[in-house]
Amino acid sequence: MLQPLLRLLLGRTLSVSSLLSSSNSSSRKLIALLLVQLLATLAVGSVATSTTPQKNANSNHPYAVRINKCCEKFEVMYDGKCTVADTINATLWVPEFTGRNGAQNVQVEAIKYIIGAPDCGTMQKWPIFHYEKSEDKLILFPDGKVRHLILDPHARNEPEDDWNHLYVAEIHTEAPFQYDYEQGQYCLDKALSSNEKQPEGIFATVCSPEKAIRWTDTDFLLRKIINPICHGMAIVILLVVAIIYFVLPTLRDLVGNIVTSITVCLIISQAADLVRIFTEFSSHVSFVVADSFFYISLLGAFFWLNSMGYYIWKTFRARNVFLRVTDGRKYCLYSGYAWGATATMAAVAIFSHFFLDGPNAKKSSSIFEDQDNIGWLGIAVFFTPIAFIILVNIFFYVTTMKFINRMNVYGRIHHKLKGNFVMFSLIFLVMSISWLFLILSWLHYDALLYTHIVVNALQAPFILYICVLRQKHVTFLLKKSCCYNEPPQTSDWGDEMTYMNGGDY
Repeated sequence: MLQPLLRLLLGRTLSVSSLLSSSNSSSRKLIALLLVQLLATLAVGSVATSTTPQKNANSNHPYAVRINKCCEKFEVMYDGKCTVADTINATLWVPEFTGRNGAQNVQVEAIKYIIGAPDCGTMQKWPIFHYEKSEDKLILFPDGKVRHLILDPHARNEPEDDWNHLYVAEIHTEAPFQYDYEQGQYCLDKALSSNEKQPEGIFATVCSPEKAIRWTDTDFLLRKIINPICHGMAIVILLVVAIIYFVLPTLRDLVGNIVTSITVCLIISQAADLVRIFTEFSSHVSFVVADSFFYISLLGAFFWLNSMGYYIWKTFRARNVFLRVTDGRKYCLYSGYAWGATATMAAVAIFSHFFLDGPNAKKSSSIFEDQDNIGWLGIAVFFTPIAFIILVNIFFYVTTMKFINRMNVYGRIHHKLKGNFVMFSLIFLVMSISWLFLILSWLHYDALLYTHIVVNALQAPFILYICVLRQKHVTFLLKKSCCYNEPPQTSDWGDEMTYMNGGDY
């Protein structure tokens, strides 16, 4: 390629020399300047030609290495988006291969880029950022496979001269500190940022690796075996409570219907949490749907508990306590409050998650997927009303307890309401403790997570004891319906009117 240029340069030199001999001094200076400019241009072109990477010169080569690139060939990753390199004065990404034995800058015959994010199917996608002295290291092998190394955090304190030696030595380590990704399970690209403090590096999107099942691992047993079993048992127990209060007509008063609604909400939350356990490495859609059902049902349970506390508080303060407790209109009013408030807060939380959570909104030019679960802003919108409900329920408990202590004489309806108040207090205590340990389980301490698993497992048995086993009139109705083969009463009056003189309270 340089021979024609040399011939052209030689011819131009001869012609210029002839002109120099026949021109004046000013013309000579001008021609000399043009000659110098021509020589500089040819020198720069020859240097650029010699330094341009030739790895991907022949992408149609039969033995070309297939490399999955996140952005187009002329683009790089800039602030999380695929951006044309020329617009930010950046150089394109050139893959650097590392041999299986740790050899650096291994040469390959040709490269063929496969553009786009990996197709992970139902598996979740994970972003990885590789830069100098980061714990995450990405190694590109000559066969097109990528290895993700998770280096020892103490290695960051090693001298810089020992860093490369440590990096090469980690190639031969085994799991759990390394994961290999086949072609089609990853994409790589150069990562740049407008933030000067953010280092330049390599960005990768990978499909979640398969985790090895370790049956003897205590953490695995608690998280993946015992926790799902406890969720299943909790669903069965809560379903028994809901069926009892729904089937027996004398229990279908306002408080009984509220108990049924609370248990149904808790059943949905337990089922959604169970789905979240088994979709840990599934697509982000499963996470968002499961999280939504979990938080919405939990919020609905607390709104129904708040309705129960308000009903008992208001009834004790009323002068006329003769109540027809199966009043459908009153239950519809409480349903409008509980479900309406839940739906409103859920809509605000979902909107906040998709449109307000985080500085980077969804953009069509970004290769990042949506968040894998409900973000912190959405969780705050869900849990802030629960915190206020707990405070309001504490007010209901304190004021009702003071009113009960000041009462000297009260009839059987008051006695039944006092039993409902005790049931409300115990359910409120159990649900609040479970909610508190749910929040604590988000901290990065295994002990708190294990405690949450235990507390969540005990929640349903405690509710069964509070709502069924502790209630003598409920056990009496169960015995009469099941053991004595007597059909349940079909009267629409509450059991405090049916068994006014039964003494089974």
